Amino acid sequence: MQLIREDYLKLMRPYYDVDLIKVITGVRRSGKSVLMETIKDELLANGISGSHIISINLEDMDYAFITEAKELYQEIKSRILDNEKHYIFLDEIQHLPDFEKLLASLKAKFNCSIFVTGSDSTMLSGELATLLTGRTVEFEIFPFSFKESVDFLELNNIHCNPDEFIIDYIKWGGFPLRFSFRDENSIKRFLDNLYSNIVNRDIIKKSSKMNRQTFKDISLYIMSNAGKEFSAENIASYYSRKGKKVTTRTIYSYLEKLRNAYLLHSCKKYNIAGKNALETNDKFYATDTGLRTLNTNTINYEDTFFLENIVYNELLIQGFTVFTGKTHKGEVDFVAIKNNKKCLIQVSYLLANEATLQREFGAFEKITDASPKYVLSLDRIDLGHNGIEHLNIVDFLLHKVNLHIS
Repeated sequence: MQLIREDYLKLMRPYYDVDLIKVITGVRRSGKSVLMETIKDELLANGISGSHIISINLEDMDYAFITEAKELYQEIKSRILDNEKHYIFLDEIQHLPDFEKLLASLKAKFNCSIFVTGSDSTMLSGELATLLTGRTVEFEIFPFSFKESVDFLELNNIHCNPDEFIIDYIKWGGFPLRFSFRDENSIKRFLDNLYSNIVNRDIIKKSSKMNRQTFKDISLYIMSNAGKEFSAENIASYYSRKGKKVTTRTIYSYLEKLRNAYLLHSCKKYNIAGKNALETNDKFYATDTGLRTLNTNTINYEDTFFLENIVYNELLIQGFTVFTGKTHKGEVDFVAIKNNKKCLIQVSYLLANEATLQREFGAFEKITDASPKYVLSLDRIDLGHNGIEHLNIVDFLLHKVNLHIS
């Protein structure tokens, strides 16, 4: 059974009939098309006639004849029956040249509500995109969160102990289709094929001169080191030691392509004392930890980078703007801000000994910022003290406990 992704639907429902183009973005296979199907089902359930819903997937062979915006315009125009509102759904529209002109024309000439999906963050940033300035609202869709993954398994009568499943989720992430496979070899094969498909269709296709294997090797290296301090120079040196020459300029170019394909998100630094963002090297986190695993021979869960990655993604899904916190002594894993209020967060695998306790709770020492401070770990015993709250990560991901901000 399909999971109804209620958190996204709650965000989108107020816009169903608003005169803005609803742009649903995100990495391939994250569930954008299924979400659009759910929206169509809701419209039908609310009394909208099926004849007033126009749906076209530009990656479907049924529409292979559409290669220009003018052809798609004529196809849509031929299906508009009257002056009543029509709901138009266009899947993976970024492949169509001048699609912005198409959308602008549809808005200008017809009574319609438009929904589009795309897997390229630059789709609304080109020269033609000025036509749509102020006319769009964007919703980024992630692969299943931890809570959605647990809900999906239970919906399909698959027993799931969240405290045990967290290890599986850390390793293999939440791409919906990966739950179709039960053994790890099949999951890994699916993720590897998915990654190759994203690289070939959304990245290499636009950069025909790019060396496919070099890009895949370096991009997977970047992905597997997500959450660590990014250094193009270190990556170039690493490949130089392997007898491969790659420039820092090339690495930064690859990094941007990974971001444009929604495979990575950047996390800037925030000066906690000065209360401002800093212009320094960003950290980068993978949109899904399963893709991190592809280039990781062994997962050391205690290095916390995988858990940090999951917490970071969850904060984004919950609507926070997230930074790495810079202090006089070092760093705090995350500064999470929403509605101009914030909290500070440290992430740890287990608070197994006194040294770990001191390191994680000590990160907040001498921070005068009065915002709530949290240490998140997999421990089930509440170890909070000195005004610093300790939350279990599984409970946080399942929304059983919430972050307070001030």
